[in-house]
Order: sequence, then structure tokens, then C-alpha cells
Amino acid sequence: MCGHDNPILKAAAAKYNIPWVRHDFPLKMHAWSFEVAVDARWFDMKSKKLGDEYRDAIFANQPTFYNDPDLVRKFTASFAQNHAIQLPFAIDPQGKLAAEVTADYNLGVRIGIDHTPTIWIVTDHSRGAPFIEVTNIQNLYQIIDQALADTKGAK
Repeated sequence: MCGHDNPILKAAAAKYNIPWVRHDFPLKMHAWSFEVAVDARWFDMKSKKLGDEYRDAIFANQPTFYNDPDLVRKFTASFAQNHAIQLPFAIDPQGKLAAEVTADYNLGVRIGIDHTPTIWIVTDHSRGAPFIEVTNIQNLYQIIDQALADTKGAK
């Protein structure tokens, strides 16, 4: 679902010029997902744009390496090479990036995340709900339109 929903979310964020906040919630069913989240954090250190591009590429190519960590490592190396970036021998030797991923995961557990992607439309000064979970991606634009209507003129 993450791979399916990612381009739709990206398009909606661009169309409405709204920020998109991503948090890591690696799933145990994807043996490679924790490592990928750490790698994305490493690319974020080069630039947030590059980190997001890596995430987008991972989601788009997920079926090609579904549960093979070696294929993911090769994909990551190829992504870096295509962007003229030399991967270090160890991406996270002190475990700082892994700690950030773990903190995101723990936050998700504390607030009751039980599936991915979990998509919330969050509003500020809304007359409606402060956030709305998108449970059907097909309703995303309708939910954003409603959230904008609910916040229009609010102080």
C-alpha cells in the first residue's frame, strides 16, 4: 500500500502546496525496512530532497526486492551512484540514525499506529476535527478540500 499511495500523496501535497511530514514505521514483515529507513535518514543528511527522492524510489521499486535485503542494498548503492554520491563503508556507525528511526517507530506505537501507510490530514484553527485519518486514498482530495473549507476564515 505504501508504494501505491506514495505517488498519490506526493501529487496531492504538490497540488495543494501543503507540507508532507513523514515518519518511519518499519514493518517487521519487510525484513529490509528498518535498514531502508536508516539509509533514508542518511540521504536526508545530504539533503531532505534527496532523502525524499530515495524514499519515493524505494516505494516505487518495492515489488522488485520485496523481502530480499541484499537486493535492497544493491538498489541503495545504485541510487547513490546515480546521484554521484559515495556511500560510506558504514552508514550509521554510531547508531544515531537507527535511534531516530526507533524513536519514530516508538512514537507510532504510542499513538496507536497499526498499519501503513497511516495518512492524516492535520489542520490548524479548524472549525472541524483537528486531524482526519484518510482510510481510503481515493477520498484524499475530497478530505483535503473539506479540511480547507473548514479552516477557511478560522483564526
